[in-house]
Amino acid sequence: MDASLTHTDTSERLGETPALAVSHVSHAFGETKALDDVSLEVPRGRFVVLLGLNGAGKSTLFSLVTRLYDNVSGEIRILGSDVRRQPTIALQRLGVVFQSRTLDTDLSLVQNLIYHAALHGIGRSEAIRRATQALATVGLAERGRDRVRALSGGQARRVEIARSLIHRPALLLLDEPTVGLDVGSRESVVGIVRGLVARERLGVLWATHLFDEVATTDSIVVLHKGRVLFAGDVPRLLAETGAPGVRAAFRILTGTASLGTSSLGDQE
Repeated sequence: MDASLTHTDTSERLGETPALAVSHVSHAFGETKALDDVSLEVPRGRFVVLLGLNGAGKSTLFSLVTRLYDNVSGEIRILGSDVRRQPTIALQRLGVVFQSRTLDTDLSLVQNLIYHAALHGIGRSEAIRRATQALATVGLAERGRDRVRALSGGQARRVEIARSLIHRPALLLLDEPTVGLDVGSRESVVGIVRGLVARERLGVLWATHLFDEVATTDSIVVLHKGRVLFAGDVPRLLAETGAPGVRAAFRILTGTASLGTSSLGDQE
């Protein structure tokens, strides 16, 4: 049995506080409602896939969780701390990999991580130790002194994952993290994050439009036009829709008539 699934079953029985709890959150841009009464949970030690079309509201939700936008309705909690009322405490437990690349390409891998650590109040010697450890976790221990500009796209994405771990978060948000990567790099990035879930019991919310990134052991949230149409595990999704696979189940839930074989469309 998958390690993360075992942890989740145990934590749910014990009533453990989820890594992320979103309750009845709505958000609008003028007259356009981007999110409509969205609720979801990410337990500790669980890989939760946020699956949706371009414009579904995935990036808007991430912006609310990270406080780039202010949620004026509902509630968002990270390990029980409300992001509006206790933002410092809540965001200390959050690691983020944004869709756009955000590394300084003129700095080395270690320098990028040390700079990020300083933003979290981590001293230089401890930051170097953590940076070395984080780079080893993503398989780049030997590249620490190289400049980011010398890396491939997949390697740079792995550095961003390492950076997100530097302050030892309990929750990771990853917004379309494999967009633009080749198949091998995509598999490497997905494998690294799944390993963190299993070993470190991180809660992960993984936003994607790619069906082949969903495993049968995952939890899945289907977000469509700002509304959650399904939240649960993959076997229940297939059972409730009567579909043979995730792609077909998504089409049934959303009423979408024509999709590619592995993805929902362009990145959000």
